[in-house]
Amino acid sequence: MIQTARAYCGMVTAPHHLAARAGLRVLQDGGNAIEAMVAAASTIAVVYPHMNALGGDNFWLIHAPGQEVIGIDACGGAAARADIQFYGSRGLSAIPSRGPLAALTVGGAVSGWQEALRLSAETWGGSMPLGRLLEDAAFYAEDGVAVTETLAGNLRAKLPELADVPGFSETFLPGGKLLDPGERFRQPRLAQTLKHLAARGLNDFYRGDLARTIAADLERIGSPLTLADLERHRALRVDPLSLEVAGHRIYNMPPPTQGLASLVLLGVLDRLGIGKAEGFDYVHGLVEATKAAFRVRDRYVTDPKYMTRDPASFLDAEALDAMTAGIDRAHAAPWPEAAPGGDTVWLGAIDGEGRAVSFIQSVYWEFGAGTVLAESGITWQNRGTSFSLDETHHNCLKPHRRPFHTIQPALARLSDGQVMPYGTMGGDGQPQTQAMVFTRHALFGQDLQSAVSAPRWLLGRTWGTAHTNLRVENRLAPEVIEALRAAGHDVEVVGAYEEVMGHAGALVHHPDGLIEGACDPRSDGSAAGF
Repeated sequence: MIQTARAYCGMVTAPHHLAARAGLRVLQDGGNAIEAMVAAASTIAVVYPHMNALGGDNFWLIHAPGQEVIGIDACGGAAARADIQFYGSRGLSAIPSRGPLAALTVGGAVSGWQEALRLSAETWGGSMPLGRLLEDAAFYAEDGVAVTETLAGNLRAKLPELADVPGFSETFLPGGKLLDPGERFRQPRLAQTLKHLAARGLNDFYRGDLARTIAADLERIGSPLTLADLERHRALRVDPLSLEVAGHRIYNMPPPTQGLASLVLLGVLDRLGIGKAEGFDYVHGLVEATKAAFRVRDRYVTDPKYMTRDPASFLDAEALDAMTAGIDRAHAAPWPEAAPGGDTVWLGAIDGEGRAVSFIQSVYWEFGAGTVLAESGITWQNRGTSFSLDETHHNCLKPHRRPFHTIQPALARLSDGQVMPYGTMGGDGQPQTQAMVFTRHALFGQDLQSAVSAPRWLLGRTWGTAHTNLRVENRLAPEVIEALRAAGHDVEVVGAYEEVMGHAGALVHHPDGLIEGACDPRSDGSAAGF
C-alpha cells in the first residue's frame, strides 16, 4: 500500500513524478508554492502531453495564512470570427470535436502562469528567474521522456480520429510508428518554444514574436483564431465560491467552471446526515447529491457574463435544503444524459510558509483538438466544442465568449486550522471524486493517502468514454454494489484501480508545520516533499 507522504519544508503532488520533482526542486532552491507550481505545470505539459499543453487552459486557488483565498481564471475565450454562422456556412450543425475547427478558443494556460507569478512577486516576494522555473520542462522536451502506459494507451485508442489532424502524426508517431511504454519521446520544437518563453517572457505567447508564429500556424491550418484574439486575452483574478460544510470552509472556482456543482454536491451531502463512509447510504447519497448538483450545472453554468442567476444563490441554505428534500434516500432518481467530460491534470503545492496552491490544467479531450502547431510544437485544446450552435442554448457560441469548463481545483480550510488543497481530473467525475477525498479525510478521519486510494465510483461521463451509467470499482464491498442495484442504479462494475476514475491528489498543511501528501495509484504520480 502507498503510504501518506510527510515532510515539513514543502511538498508538491502531481500525477506524473517528474512534474512533482520539478516543483520540489524549486521549493528546495528557495522558491515559493506558486513558483513551484509553474515549474510543475510546465513540466507536466511536456511529460503528460495527452492531458494538457501550453495550448490549453488552467485555474488556480491560492491560499496564504491570514489572507483571503484568491482564484485565477486562465480560460481562453472564443475567437472573434467564431460564431454560429461561421460553422453554419460550412454546413455544420455542431462544432467538430477534432481538427482546426475545434481549435476555436485561446489557450489561456501560459497567461495563468504569468498572472500567478505576478501575484507571487507582488505579495510573496517571489523572485526566481523564469528560466529556472521552465528548466525541467525544456530539458524533458529536448532530451526526451519515457512514454507512460496512459500516453501509449490513449494514443492507440484515439489514433483513428486524430491521425489526419494537422501536426498530430508528425509529433506523436515519430517514424510513422506508435509510441510504446518506456520509449524515449522527444519534442524538440516545444523545447525551443519553452526556451523562447524563458528568454522573452510569458507575455510573448500572446503579444510577441511567439504570438505571431502561433497565429500564423493557426491561420494556415484553418482555425478561426487570429493574432488579435491572442492579444486580447488576459487571465483574471477572481473571488472563489465558498461554502461551510460541517464547520470547514470549502473553496472552488466560479463559472465558467463546474466548481459550483462541486460545492452544491457537498452542501446537499452534508444535509443528508450520513454518519460513516463506504456503506450504501454514503455511496447512494453522494450519487444522488451529484444528480442534484449536475441539474444546476447543466441548466445554468456558462460564461458568467451570460448567466441569468447569481451562482452564489444556489449555495444559500434555502436552495440547498430544497435540493436535499428532493432526494429519495432509498431509490435512485432517473439520470439524464450529461455533457461530455474532458482530459485534465490536477497538481498541488505547499511551501514552508504554509502557502498553498490548488491547480488544474487541461486541453479538454485527450490530445485536445489534436492539432500540433508546426513551428512551436504546441498542442491546441478543443475546449470550445462544449459550445452549442443552437442560439437558444444557455451555452451557445458567441465571439469572445468563454466556454464551460469541467475543470476546477478545490481547497479547504479546516476547522482545526489545517489547509487542504485537493482535486482530480475526470470530467463529470471531478466533483464526485473531490467529494470522496474531502469527506473521507476531513469528515470521516481516513488517512490522506487512503482517502485518495479508496474505491471510487463515477456517475456520468469522463475522459475517454461516453458512458453515463454508474461505474464502480470492484473493490467496493459486494453488498454495497448489490444494494445500489436494488435501489435502481444502473451499475457497471469495473477494475480495481481504473484510470477512468481520474488521477486525484491532496495535500494537508497542519498548524505545527507538518505537510502530508497523497497521489493517485491510478496515475504515474508522486507526492514529493523535503
